[in-house]
Amino acid sequence: MTNSERVTIVAGHGKAARLSTGQSLKLINTHGTQVVDCWAFNVDDLGEFMSMPHTRNACRKLTPETGDSLVTTKRRPILTLLEDSSPGVHDTLIPCCDSARYEELGYPGHASCADNRANGLTALGIDPPEAPPPLNLFMNIPVWPTGRLEIVPPLSQPGDYVVLRAEIDCIVALSACPHDIYPVNGADATPRDVEYAVLGAE
Repeated sequence: MTNSERVTIVAGHGKAARLSTGQSLKLINTHGTQVVDCWAFNVDDLGEFMSMPHTRNACRKLTPETGDSLVTTKRRPILTLLEDSSPGVHDTLIPCCDSARYEELGYPGHASCADNRANGLTALGIDPPEAPPPLNLFMNIPVWPTGRLEIVPPLSQPGDYVVLRAEIDCIVALSACPHDIYPVNGADATPRDVEYAVLGAE
């Protein structure tokens, strides 16, 4: 694969990138503790997007593993998780943070993953559609036998990465989650930069 230059996603912000079929995106958790919300949209039909409920059904598991395909609302593969150097702890259950959530928590006007996704798409000249539930890369949400969910710090380490291959021409949006209230982004609840690079098709 041929690597493009690494692009930094500044802590608490977002970006989006276009991927052609066969290209991959390598996302590096530079500091090891940062959650990254990830969305993918069919470039020809933004109404078809990566769907966590459909992916859980296709994979028969809560968290995708290396080799698993992430599928769309039309049950077609859009991204495949090719590589994962982290412990493999990611989340498919929690919606992205948004202005309404921060208002509930008493932080009106707080930056959010929903806004970051929209800003990243807008920067590509795309009118952002409604935000579907994301794949929360590196997010650690244990599910207890009672069904209770807990938010705890990520298990990923500095330099851990995932590689996602495009199975159709798509747009991938990424948000370095700005959450600084719960330990979403590490025990110190501090958002940090991440990096990504687009890799050429094999």
